[in-house]
Amino acid sequence: MAEENEKTPAPTAKQLASARRFVADHGKPAKGVVENIGRAGARVVLVGADGALGDVIVPAPATGEALVEAVEGLELAEWDAATVNAVKIGAEHRHRMAGPAGRR
Repeated sequence: MAEENEKTPAPTAKQLASARRFVADHGKPAKGVVENIGRAGARVVLVGADGALGDVIVPAPATGEALVEAVEGLELAEWDAATVNAVKIGAEHRHRMAGPAGRR
């Protein structure tokens, strides 16, 4: 277990650039939902103003929150009705999520 006095890693330049590029490509305001994924850290699910989905993996939930805070046009969100309804999943995304078995 991590000690309480350990510092939470700050988001890297690459993680920040990825989130900023997503916001630039998919519009403001974008939403960032931080999801704890255990030992792997956290996933920041990005929802663009146009309904597009993206994500950034970070080492800890607090890092994800710091990433959202650092990116202009990105606001911290939860999977509430407004966020879920903002997502527009197109055919390309559904096809990609289906994996190789869904690409017949």
